[in-house]
Amino acid sequence: MNRQKYFLPYIFVLILLVFTIGRACFIGYNHALAHISVWDALQACRVGLLSHDLTVALVMLLVPALAWLAALCWPRFPLRLVLLPYFLLLGVVVAAVVVADAVMYEFWQFKLHAVVLSYAASPEGATSSVSPFFILARVSAAVGLCVMLAAGCIRLTPKRMSVPDKRLGLKGFLLVLALNALAIPFTHVGSAYYSPTLFLNHAATNPVYAFFSSFAWNKPYGQRFHYLSAEASDSTFARLYPSSTEDITDTLLRVRRPHILLVSLESFGGKFVRELGGLPEVAPQLGRLIPEGIFWEQYYSNSFRTDRGTASTLTGHVAHPDVSLQRDTVLHPLLASLPRTLAHEGYHTSYLYAGPMTNMGKRRFLEDLSFQRLLDDRDFRPEEIATAWGADDEVSCRKLCELVAQMDSVQPSFLACQTISSHEPWVVPYHRLSDEKLNAFAYTDHCIGQLVDSLKQLPQWDNLLVIIIPDHGFLYQQSYQDPEFFHSPMLWLGGAIAGPRRMSVLINQSDLAATLLSQLGIGHDDFRWSRNVLSRRYTYPFVYCNFPAGIMWKDATGVSIYDIVADRPILERQPDGGERIRRAQAVLQASYAELEN
Repeated sequence: MNRQKYFLPYIFVLILLVFTIGRACFIGYNHALAHISVWDALQACRVGLLSHDLTVALVMLLVPALAWLAALCWPRFPLRLVLLPYFLLLGVVVAAVVVADAVMYEFWQFKLHAVVLSYAASPEGATSSVSPFFILARVSAAVGLCVMLAAGCIRLTPKRMSVPDKRLGLKGFLLVLALNALAIPFTHVGSAYYSPTLFLNHAATNPVYAFFSSFAWNKPYGQRFHYLSAEASDSTFARLYPSSTEDITDTLLRVRRPHILLVSLESFGGKFVRELGGLPEVAPQLGRLIPEGIFWEQYYSNSFRTDRGTASTLTGHVAHPDVSLQRDTVLHPLLASLPRTLAHEGYHTSYLYAGPMTNMGKRRFLEDLSFQRLLDDRDFRPEEIATAWGADDEVSCRKLCELVAQMDSVQPSFLACQTISSHEPWVVPYHRLSDEKLNAFAYTDHCIGQLVDSLKQLPQWDNLLVIIIPDHGFLYQQSYQDPEFFHSPMLWLGGAIAGPRRMSVLINQSDLAATLLSQLGIGHDDFRWSRNVLSRRYTYPFVYCNFPAGIMWKDATGVSIYDIVADRPILERQPDGGERIRRAQAVLQASYAELEN
């Protein structure tokens, strides 16, 4: 009789218990990312329970409450049978979201977001990064959590209600409905933000609520972010991105049309470069090469993933928190293209990737940018393919050297490539550092040193510009609260440079296209979002970066990071009354509005 009368409160408590277990597992699984005390963890559980869990559990009770009302009106109503599909679906969804949130946070450090579905459409990237055992263990955890929730709810639900009471059922349903009406208006992602430590705020945020609320962003591009009026947004944008920056105030090259080798380093943020305040032992080869080239000390990547970084580098466009310009083929006709512009000026263009070009629409994107030649894993011998990602960096660097050696003196060449080895699963044929992640980055650094030394032996070196540029940073002992995540090393080398020097100007990844083209004497008016940072019109230096949950702005006055999901600042260094955040919001809004045109 008690179960018949109180099964809804029992299910309510079970759902809260599952959320609490999931939160404890989230904190335990990711404890290495933030050093917090047991008291901190308990506080996160308390805040999460009061700010999100109660509301989400109440929403989940609406269907059982409605079925309970029906069972109290009709004695033969098969209550458990009717709710069985709902409880199974509830178990699957909650378990999948809770486990995926905990597991993905280790890699991305933001709450599970609808943007992950775009990566799920290309699962080969994820399966190449981890072992089968890793996947099996996490799937097993999700199955266990699903069984706990679904089986528990089914067991707590009576088959039928033996004592019909229409008034009791109606009162119970109205009570659940009223509690939802009272709780939902006060529930939003930011309501769980109570601590200056971002990890604790993320731990307190209910993953089911965070994931499904992120689908509210799934609307036409121009309607996703509205901080300013269209006129104010356009006015702000015009001041930040001058319409023309064709002039140059500084000449970095001694050769007007050199061969260009663009090497995009996988995840190689400033954390691994001593000269940028990073770890001292990881990148000695870059440290050796920096005095020989043009080192951009204030270079910042635009985004957090390879597909975003590749697009920013090759199109001169800023990145978007939840849109992949590389993957969304509909947007490709809107994009300027560095290889296409160079081809119009007589360059032969090619791209080398030592793995399959299937992840996130890479091949289609490069084809739409008009690269004349694409080389991938099929251009390597089978024995050279070391992992699911492709050939190791040492092998691909040898291939690069061979391709440079084939460049002739009549037609200039633009050759772009991307390294692979500094990426999960961190398996490399190199053993210098005990930490497997640092060792993988050290291996890439070792290969770059060998590549440059080999290139110096070629006759093409005197007419070669080598641009070493990371695609994005890597969250090693960092979080998005740290603006240094985006700070990365960019180095120009080769016989084509006028001489070694250090550049202190703030420059974004998206600014490479305009800055490089201006040095070559090539117009770049098509690159609306790319600024020639050596132009007289570049009077307000700043960098703008983003990730799915936020945006960052840095200028001479300080740094601001803003959480666009929780709609609140994460970090303010040297507060300026919110002006940096307003400018970042204007750029975010304008970047999406452009995609509508």
